[in-house]
Amino acid sequence: MNTYQQHLLTPLTSLAFASLLLLGSGGLSAHAQNKPDAGEGDKPEVINNSSLNAETTMLIMLGEMKVSEGDLGAAYSLMLDAAKKSADESVYKRAVEIALTARNGTTALEGARIWKKAFPMSRQANQHVLQILVALNQLPETLMSLRSYVQLAPESEQVLLINGLPQIYAQVKDQELAAAVVEQALVPFVDKPLTAAASWTAIGRMRVAAKKLPQAVEAVKKALARNPTAMEPGFLALELFSLGVPEAEDLLKSVLNDSSPPHMRLSYARVLIDNQRLPQASAELLLLNKSHPDFSDAWLLQGALAMEQGQNDDARKALLQYIEIEKTKEDARLSQAYLMLSQIATKEKKPAEAESWLGKIQEPSAAIQVQVQRANLLASRGEMAKARALLAQLPDNNPQAKRTKLQAELKLLRDYKMYEPAYQLLRKAVAEEPEDLDLRYELAMMAEKLNRIDEMERLLRSVIAEKPSFEHAYNALGYALADRNIRLKEARELIVKALEFSPEDPMITDSLGWVEFRMGNKQAALAILQRAYDTKNDVEIGTHLGEVMWSLGQKDKAMKVWREAARIDPKNELLVDTLKRLKVKL
Repeated sequence: MNTYQQHLLTPLTSLAFASLLLLGSGGLSAHAQNKPDAGEGDKPEVINNSSLNAETTMLIMLGEMKVSEGDLGAAYSLMLDAAKKSADESVYKRAVEIALTARNGTTALEGARIWKKAFPMSRQANQHVLQILVALNQLPETLMSLRSYVQLAPESEQVLLINGLPQIYAQVKDQELAAAVVEQALVPFVDKPLTAAASWTAIGRMRVAAKKLPQAVEAVKKALARNPTAMEPGFLALELFSLGVPEAEDLLKSVLNDSSPPHMRLSYARVLIDNQRLPQASAELLLLNKSHPDFSDAWLLQGALAMEQGQNDDARKALLQYIEIEKTKEDARLSQAYLMLSQIATKEKKPAEAESWLGKIQEPSAAIQVQVQRANLLASRGEMAKARALLAQLPDNNPQAKRTKLQAELKLLRDYKMYEPAYQLLRKAVAEEPEDLDLRYELAMMAEKLNRIDEMERLLRSVIAEKPSFEHAYNALGYALADRNIRLKEARELIVKALEFSPEDPMITDSLGWVEFRMGNKQAALAILQRAYDTKNDVEIGTHLGEVMWSLGQKDKAMKVWREAARIDPKNELLVDTLKRLKVKL
């Protein structure tokens, strides 16, 4: 047992502690003082004699006095001298802590290395050396300390330590070098049955941090080859899939089963939703609800997803199941369930039921959402003036609240296709905040809805002039021209420019496919739109892809894509207009 615990004490207590040690070689350790008498059946405490003699104790006392005086350089020297004379690990540790307090990394590293040399098998000493080297950005020198960090731990702890390695290097600037160091340090562990999967997963996470995604996928493959049922590589595959690496999805699926952590499948479903792959997300949530029926988060997400797809009955069942599981609680998520049930009732023209669900919401943080939903209820009954008046009562005493209020009213007006009032609302907002490019962009989009193309173009070009990297402005202008079948060469140039700033954006890729179609390049359009649709099952991308297929005589394929789009949003304006124009019935 270490006898020196000064770093936990005040300077005044330090003197008393040092004096106690001076009383004689039989003094009790600090931990043993004032120990209550052992109760019946208790084991007597083992009392360790202090290993500190009068000289080293005096050095410690003087060192602590120097700390209290603010002379940390002298304090460090005295404490390190005491550590060498006493051969006590806790005194070495205190010397290093003093150097760290002085923000002297070089001195702290020196002390930690002397400590490690005195105690080669000390995990604490090695860990201090490692952490200080990382803090000093001396990455190559961390290799052996990192390897020892794992080797010195009991086998039962090694996997846990390996899993935490990416966090140790999270703040370093050169992530590519850090990844190389970690990979080299883990060489002894990548083939050991106990640590192989964790090691390759840690290497993979380091590669992700270094933006080397294909190499991270290879690390997942190696981890799963060593242990096909390991969860660590499964979570890394999930992260890679969320970062847009399609190949990672199959790796993730290989470890997903009924016994997988429910949060893994739930997170997978969320990524699918982000990618607009709604049917697949629904299937994953159904599997999760079956294997973990008491996992409430899955029911809540299933309800939200079904509601988004217009499947009101399924949404209601899932939300009621969530409420049944969580009914004893009152938190924001329960309020969200009540709110969604109110929205479903509003769509079904059941105002009394909608208001009843709203009445159950007690969470203060949901007050604004409740008021917005009450406005929707009024609008659904044709009382738009009252609905807008209710939204006008929302707080706007700070920029965020003001923006929330504006967005709520804009959404209400858009939902009911009241584009002129929405346009006027945005004109007023832009006049109040003329430097806000996002508001100007929104105004341009509303002008486009009203077919005020000249104004739309003027606004978008002003946005581009002030922010040349605003890719959505290039895309919006290019798409608007292509959709009207005018100035197609210019439209294509604008969309290609947008892709330079955001090459993986499926919505901009959709615009490129559409302008190619308008220019008569149907096969090129088909390939581009199929790629966009494979990336994101969006209704508008699917609508465009279906039209290109239809024009090429691939009518069965077109119908399949359109039906998928209709399952996501049967009332989508572009989809409805396209089917009507082509005289197609699904």
